[in-house]
Amino acid sequence: MVARRRERDEAERAGGWRRPDASMSLLSDLFAGKLLDPGYAEAAARRAASGRTRPRGGRALSGAVLAVLVAVGVLVAVAGVQVRRSEPVAAKERARLIDQIHARTGETDALQRRLDALRADTGRERTGALERSAEGRRARRDLAAQGAAAAAEPASGPGLVVTVGDAPGDDGGDPGGDSDGRVYDQDLQVLVNGLWAAGATAIGINGRRLTPVTAIRTAGEAILVDYHPLTGPYEVTALGDPDRMRDAFTGSDADRRLRALEERYRIRYATRRTSGARLPGAGALRLRYAAPAPGAGG
Repeated sequence: MVARRRERDEAERAGGWRRPDASMSLLSDLFAGKLLDPGYAEAAARRAASGRTRPRGGRALSGAVLAVLVAVGVLVAVAGVQVRRSEPVAAKERARLIDQIHARTGETDALQRRLDALRADTGRERTGALERSAEGRRARRDLAAQGAAAAAEPASGPGLVVTVGDAPGDDGGDPGGDSDGRVYDQDLQVLVNGLWAAGATAIGINGRRLTPVTAIRTAGEAILVDYHPLTGPYEVTALGDPDRMRDAFTGSDADRRLRALEERYRIRYATRRTSGARLPGAGALRLRYAAPAPGAGG
């Protein structure tokens, strides 16, 4: 022990030895009161001699601080009470709005079914009237072709059914990525465009027929097709030659995107053939016409 202490003293004199607690010397000096400026020490001594233990105005300042703290505490307590009181009201209002949405959706669906029935009756009456002459039959064929192009008439036949859905069990995925385990409107847009490019003659999503001007968008967490909310899984039916469409679609940009989402985020993605799919006619289209801009030259 004596030899080790002698070695430490020699090393300290040579500048090569440091105390094990040297890094804590600042804290040690602080607790020991060695780091106080002499001016502070003199001021403390003068206050002690005069009998004052705090500066002038300190009591008033402390009272003001206490008053501010009390006011802040009261405000926080009031805000908490207001939040607790508003929670049941907000929950009731949300439930009421959800009930209204369901009721309006049911009314809209009923009106759409009635419209489809009336449109079918009108189509039968029109077909019967046009069949009475050769000119009428030619007009009927032209109308049928135009109606098919505009998705105004029901369509049926073989085709492909592509099913996509959210990842099972959770949202999945990497929050920092550009997608996750949910299916978004962009995914359906890419899928539909890929099926059109593969040769589809008619496409529907969950039974909703797509037209040349159909919008696929997102509102909150719902996907809208022509402003009609759909729920997953999403079944995309494409009419056409199933073998040719499968060959053209396999390996396309849409197929690679969905397979990548399936592998990385576990979304559901499956394709199957169908021999007798049927798609209804789309709703009435709002016709839009091009016109020269005001003041434009001829």
